[in-house]
Amino acid sequence: MKTVTDNRKLKFLFVSADKYPPFRVDTTELFGRAVLERGHTIDWVLQSEDDCMDLYQTTWFGCRVWVGKTDAGLTRLARLRKHFYGIGHDLLMFKLLKSERYDFVQVKDKYIAALLAIVAAKLNKTRFVYWCSYPFPEASLYEVKVGTARYPAFWFIRGIVLHTILYRIITKFADHIFVQSEQMKKDFIENGVAAHKLTPVPMGFTPEDFNKPGLETSTIANANKSVVYLGTLIRARKLDFVVRAFAKVVSEIPDSTLHFVGAGEDPEDEEVLRQESKRLNIDHAVFFTGFLPQPQAIAHVRNAGVCVSPFYPTPILKSTSPTKLIEYMALGKAVVANDHPEQRLVLEESQGGICVPWEEAAFAAAIVDILSDPEKAQEMGESGRQYVNRYRTYNHIANRVVSEYLRICS
Repeated sequence: MKTVTDNRKLKFLFVSADKYPPFRVDTTELFGRAVLERGHTIDWVLQSEDDCMDLYQTTWFGCRVWVGKTDAGLTRLARLRKHFYGIGHDLLMFKLLKSERYDFVQVKDKYIAALLAIVAAKLNKTRFVYWCSYPFPEASLYEVKVGTARYPAFWFIRGIVLHTILYRIITKFADHIFVQSEQMKKDFIENGVAAHKLTPVPMGFTPEDFNKPGLETSTIANANKSVVYLGTLIRARKLDFVVRAFAKVVSEIPDSTLHFVGAGEDPEDEEVLRQESKRLNIDHAVFFTGFLPQPQAIAHVRNAGVCVSPFYPTPILKSTSPTKLIEYMALGKAVVANDHPEQRLVLEESQGGICVPWEEAAFAAAIVDILSDPEKAQEMGESGRQYVNRYRTYNHIANRVVSEYLRICS
């Protein structure tokens, strides 16, 4: 992407599926910090995360936010009410675009809101930008196909409708579309979207988060023989794969250990992994830390012999951009990851680890290869660290995104 040299300060309206207050790092770091540091202004239209029966205005990172009401209940009626509240709140963009002068309106991961934004942008002679971080239409259709959809008929209809809205209307009228990864860009092109309208924006990291006091303390013994996984332990990630692969590692390196740094959504998530460790007679070498504060979690990664990034291969998840891989590399750790478009691209470009198929034997062999050669592990870790500091900080990503905004508005 060419960098546009332009000192203009932009002002835009952001209507996002993120709830208030946002917590996703790509929202808080990219838009809550990096874009604002470049002197641009963002007004937000967000729905409340918690129960809220009145619209109110507040500030977030110095930006104005219009927070819409919601029903946080779990019943079908509550969920339906929440969606209707959300659509009603998104109508606010008509009033804002009429009363304020914006360079463009951007909608993230919302379909009805995007249709409204197309009309509002046309009426007020401004631009419309769409931001897609997840393939929701394909996900609905895939869950119907594999039999995991709770209401198959409804999910099928929803998938078809959202697919039509996204690829036949939103992408047609959008001045530009930001997508999550190079793979998602390819997927959009296959659905008829022109390549010049697409910009991939992968996940990144903020270096300051990895240089806080207290990051050096770790309870891992014999750390250079340790394998660390950092993240959620929910069963959908199928982390029993890692346990079975590690059993093969132990047969080669008896004093190696596996550390799961994180927790599941319920106790059963962790229990599945514990039982698999017992079944394979390696429970003495498999440890669970539970949820840890960020400094302690990072310390475990920093002291690991190798870090692993297993990403269960499904057609839906292939277009995502894993954060875990980037965080490992930011801490200078060699990584073993399975073959996923984004992970393969990053590891091939950075030489920061080994990418293998989703096969236990191949995953285990890569771990053994790195643990058996500390010098190689250090070289990979340093290559990965240099790569992400060059290409994947949110400051770097913000430069690319803002450059594209300026090009769109030129």
